[in-house]
Amino acid sequence: MDTEHSLHKAAKDMRCSIGLAYLFLYYLLQFCGHSWIFANMSARFLSFGCDALAGTFYFVGVMMCLCQLLSVLELFHIADGLEESRLLPRLVQVMERNFLLYLIISQEEFQSKTIVCVLFYLWNISDLLRYPYELLCLISTPSFNMLWARHTVSIPVYILSVIAEGISVLQALPYYESQEMYSDELKAPVSVYVHFPYLLKAYLPLLAAGSGMTVLILLKQRTQTFDSWNKKMKIS
Repeated sequence: MDTEHSLHKAAKDMRCSIGLAYLFLYYLLQFCGHSWIFANMSARFLSFGCDALAGTFYFVGVMMCLCQLLSVLELFHIADGLEESRLLPRLVQVMERNFLLYLIISQEEFQSKTIVCVLFYLWNISDLLRYPYELLCLISTPSFNMLWARHTVSIPVYILSVIAEGISVLQALPYYESQEMYSDELKAPVSVYVHFPYLLKAYLPLLAAGSGMTVLILLKQRTQTFDSWNKKMKIS
C-alpha cells in the first residue's frame, strides 16, 4: 500500500515538474518573441521616425502572428490546471487579437495603416508586463514593483488596446464594403446572404461588452492580489 502511494506521489511530482518546465519554456518563448518585436519596432521608429509606421507589419507581422497563435495554448493551460488564472479574460483577449490579425490586419491594404503600429505596441507592452512576471512566479517571488506593474499598468494598457482594436475595425469597414470580401450566400439549411461588414459592426458591441467584463475581472483580481500580498507582508 505504501509502495503504491509512493509511486502515485512520484508520478504526480513528475507530472508537476514537466508542467512547470513546459510553462517556463512557453513563457520564455513568448517573452523573447515580444521583446524582439518591441526592440525591432522601437529601433525602426528611432531610425526612420514616422516613416517606419507603414512598414510595421512587413517587418514584425510574422512574429506577431506566431506569438498570438501560440497564445491559444493558454486556454488549454487554464483548462488543464497548469496555469491558475481566470478563463474568461484570457479567452476574450486571445479571440479578439487573433480575429483582428487574421481577418483584418492580414489584408495587405490595411497593413500600412498607423493604427496597426499603435495596436502592436500596445499588445507588446501588455505582454511584456505579463510574461516576465509569470516567469518569475515560477522560480521565485516577484518584487512589489513588478507585481504592481503587472496588475495596475496592464489595465489601462488593455483599455487602450481595446479602443485601438475598435478603431481598426471602423477603418476596415469601408474596405470590406467596397471589396465584398468574406461576403457570401449560405445555402443550407436556409439560403442566407452573409455580409461581412455587418458582422464587423455586430462585433463592435461584443468587443465593448467582453472587454468591459474583462476589466471588471482584472480589477477584482488586482484587489485580491494586493490583499494577499499585504497579508504575507504582515505575517513576515
